Amino acid sequence: MKKADIGDKIVSTRGIKGKVEKVNENSVIVEILENLSGSEFTNNKTVVSHKNYQII
Repeated sequence: MKKADIGDKIVSTRGIKGKVEKVNENSVIVEILENLSGSEFTNNKTVVSHKNYQII
């Protein structure tokens, strides 16, 4: 699986669509664009493991 780069749009397995802001060794930090997960995020950002997303 290809890792996302900064600026890529991804969709997580939990239903979060977002834009990658930072790439870490095991995860990415994502600005949330669309949230279908039912979870709430206070700062509109979340961390997603490289195993749990697809680049769109």
